[in-house]
Amino acid sequence: MSRENVLIGADELAELLATDPPPVVLDVRWRLDHPDGRDDYLHGHIPTAVYVDLEQDLSDHGRTGRGRHPLPTGDALEESLRRWGVRSGVPVVIYDDWNRAGSARAWWVLRAAGLTDVRVLDGGLAAWIERGGELRSGTETPDPGDVPVPQRDLYAGALPTLTEVEAAALPGEGLLLDARAPERYCGEVEPVDPIAGHIPGAINAPNTATFDEQGRFRSAAELSVQFAQLGVDDADRVGVYCGSGVTAAVSLLALAVTGRDAALFPGSWSQWSSNPDNPVATGDADVLENDLA
Repeated sequence: MSRENVLIGADELAELLATDPPPVVLDVRWRLDHPDGRDDYLHGHIPTAVYVDLEQDLSDHGRTGRGRHPLPTGDALEESLRRWGVRSGVPVVIYDDWNRAGSARAWWVLRAAGLTDVRVLDGGLAAWIERGGELRSGTETPDPGDVPVPQRDLYAGALPTLTEVEAAALPGEGLLLDARAPERYCGEVEPVDPIAGHIPGAINAPNTATFDEQGRFRSAAELSVQFAQLGVDDADRVGVYCGSGVTAAVSLLALAVTGRDAALFPGSWSQWSSNPDNPVATGDADVLENDLA
């Protein structure tokens, strides 16, 4: 993969929306402190965009022991994709309005399900507004889609994942990156899960360091330098986790910009910390600083 395979600029999106057929556009507004973005979507969204509920459509809370945001089943995702109007042979563009968390999660889920022509709007909704892009209010009702989901189990789908056991072993065999903020990694604060800290041996690499001042992903060259400083180039296998498998997808997308594959630990810290037998490390953050601004 490369930047062009995973990201799309606002100008290119505007051009594609004028073609026939236009791309399917998905609005995945989600924040840790404001998970339901439907009202924001209704107030104003990119033309033709369909709202996607990360909590309901991109997670399966009926699965236990898999963390706070278990992956959806292939059957449920296929039903959602068709409801959103996703059609075979038509590209999908995804956007959000907060640190690419929602759009990266959707990008990873759709790619893991076997869809290939999926890109994230670089800079999110702010980039669209900055170029003077139109916003529509209300909701969109697309024609039903027809896309199949080749992968029925996303935990063993088209993109690599880590089990809890594999995540524990990875620091001794490769590189495990913790995409959360340094204070959560160090165990100084934990706003969601009952235990603070990180998986022993994991390296802290906050996903927010992958953005420039405009909220767009840094160049492939800059990202390559950042990840090389963490040891990515020397690792045979790289894994990423976060709080519950959502924002780690941002780091996976950034790695994809550099052409590097990495595995997601879907349950992330929420799954790890819920098992009392798992060790917990605190302090001594090896932090990737946002020093390329």
